[in-house]
Amino acid sequence: MVTKRVYPPIPKYFNTTGPCEEHQHYMVPPLPRVPEAPGIVAIGGYFVLHAPRQSGKTTFLRAFARSLTAGGDYAAVYMSCEAAEAKGDDELGAQR
Repeated sequence: MVTKRVYPPIPKYFNTTGPCEEHQHYMVPPLPRVPEAPGIVAIGGYFVLHAPRQSGKTTFLRAFARSLTAGGDYAAVYMSCEAAEAKGDDELGAQR
């Protein structure tokens, strides 16, 4: 007979090393931080997020993509080109 172990939930903590997840980290709700974004997307526009490191850019974009997709009018995709950035001008290396 196999007994199933039940582990207690991991408590929330302050994340300082990457994107935050609401169920896992203490955080300010990301979507109200850029209230203009849905309207810009609705008219077919675009926007740029420019802010210092660790200020919530990635957390906002991931939450915004989930929100757009959940609304049913869009299929939003979040992707990062960060891995290719390290290759600089080496286009073949960046494609690997």
